[in-house]
Amino acid sequence: MSTCSTVSQDLDEPIAGTAATATTWLLVEQPGPWGAKALTQSHLDPVLGRALETAAKGTGVRVALIRRPGRHADCGTAAERQVYAAHTVPGNAWLHAATITDPEQLLELDFAALGMGDHHTFDSALQGRPHTDDPLALVCTNGKRDRCCALLGRPLAAELAASGVEGVWEVTHLGGHRFSPTLLVLPYGYAYGRAQAHAVKEVLHGAQEGRIVVEGCRGNSAWERPAQAAELAVRRASGEHAAGALSVVRTDGAAPHWEVTVAHRDGRHWRVGVAQGASLPPRPESCGSVLGSPARMDVVTVREFTMTTALAS
Repeated sequence: MSTCSTVSQDLDEPIAGTAATATTWLLVEQPGPWGAKALTQSHLDPVLGRALETAAKGTGVRVALIRRPGRHADCGTAAERQVYAAHTVPGNAWLHAATITDPEQLLELDFAALGMGDHHTFDSALQGRPHTDDPLALVCTNGKRDRCCALLGRPLAAELAASGVEGVWEVTHLGGHRFSPTLLVLPYGYAYGRAQAHAVKEVLHGAQEGRIVVEGCRGNSAWERPAQAAELAVRRASGEHAAGALSVVRTDGAAPHWEVTVAHRDGRHWRVGVAQGASLPPRPESCGSVLGSPARMDVVTVREFTMTTALAS
């Protein structure tokens, strides 16, 4: 059976620079079925869902629903819900957790502060606390958005959970259906595509040690797409795997050409040239959609430079 994910893989479509963008993720447990627009098409009150969408707009916060892997019977309202907030900008990455009984409490959050990396509103409004357990592995499984997410994501989430991997959740939407199964790892915010269980375990083991696995990585959600591709290119060129070691300090230009400046915490800098291209031949961006040529981020140059050279020029 041909699906958007099999076509993308057969065409060897690159995945670097394709992660959903969010400086902060707000994840709300919601058992039961999800619709294509899960915040307003689930057992979560749709009025609340729309209010959360409005509150998050333009703040850098992305709101998603999560549930434990397994069967999703129409079981009504959850008595208690797990909630997570994760800021993904290197140098200030954090993951906090809370348990709530009334989802209306979420409207007490200061979304602008969350987007900027301030967790105090989460802690005070929801009695949140730092998450000190294993990293979170969020697998997109929402078949109402794309059948690949259900066909490939649900078995992956179930396999990981059955093998004893802690921190596994199903999530409503990570973008990039054609790269299913897709995965987001928190606290660091790196997304992965075409994920297999053995590779996910290595990614999570790395995250536990503060190490980023580059293979199969789509990018860090903290950055826009050109910067995602640039940062991964610097990791490959420099052999740097430490989480938080690299940050994007500047992006110059506009589509289809950018120059991204990536800085290492040890003082090194790189300028990375990124070009936007079109993926050819045309392919579906999701199952059932018309054929298109999705944008791709191609790294064309990676040049290390010193700040002395930069100031002189």
